[in-house]
Amino acid sequence: MPGPIALTGTPGTGKSAVAARLAARWRVREVGDLALELASGRRRGSRSIEVDLARLGRRLRSGAAFADVDIVVGHLAHLLPIRDVVVLRCHPVELERRLRRARRGTAAERRENFVVEATDAVLREALARRRRVWEVDSSGRPVAEVARAVARRVAHRGAPSYGRVDWLRDPAVTAHLLDRPR
Repeated sequence: MPGPIALTGTPGTGKSAVAARLAARWRVREVGDLALELASGRRRGSRSIEVDLARLGRRLRSGAAFADVDIVVGHLAHLLPIRDVVVLRCHPVELERRLRRARRGTAAERRENFVVEATDAVLREALARRRRVWEVDSSGRPVAEVARAVARRVAHRGAPSYGRVDWLRDPAVTAHLLDRPR
């Protein structure tokens, strides 16, 4: 295998659910777990890990940490020294609904994630770092189907594929972006 692949995306796009499916076939690691293991992160509360990205990046560049990893998962994974990146995408309206239904984050945090997804922020960050990028749209798709699409990329890589997702063409997204926060 040509090195690990990063599985990233805005919170709520389905990274953890997809990673759980992929773990049966590949060695999957969360960014936070790698950070703790490599003394580049610390626990904040019972559920979150604060990651020192610069330190983690330096430790991962040695390559030894990736010896037993096929997929690195997390909304920060594309910022690590990993050449190949799969960015999960989700229609912002569905994303906000998923986050609200799961009671994840505050209303302001859900709105911020809506904006991040609508404006392609994660994709643009990955591209700015000169990564090979593939987009996979998880909108309205079962986790198993999205996991199969990601698995194809992990196994075969192929030519990068991105730019087909454009949420700003949807009038509901632009209307929501122009609406004042409540």
